[in-house]
Amino acid sequence: MTRMVICRKYQEELQGLDRPPYPGPKGEDIFQHVSKKAWEEWQKHQTMLINERRLNMMNAEDRRFIQAEMDKFLSGEEYAQAEGYVPPSA
Repeated sequence: MTRMVICRKYQEELQGLDRPPYPGPKGEDIFQHVSKKAWEEWQKHQTMLINERRLNMMNAEDRRFIQAEMDKFLSGEEYAQAEGYVPPSA
């Protein structure tokens, strides 16, 4: 049976993650309040931000930036976009 959550980003009941994506309270919060759909979208957006902005995940400041953007993205707030990115047309 699929685990359902009320997604913080989409404000509706959607399929939840299979397990917490991080250890500790942050991972548990995401597990309880973020849908699989929102998490997968965040992972794609995160990869784009890291690549386009040439972020180094060994750098603490870059990790803080990604963490802050993740919180905004998953909460449905305005978040950083990759500069110059144009989504493919349907």
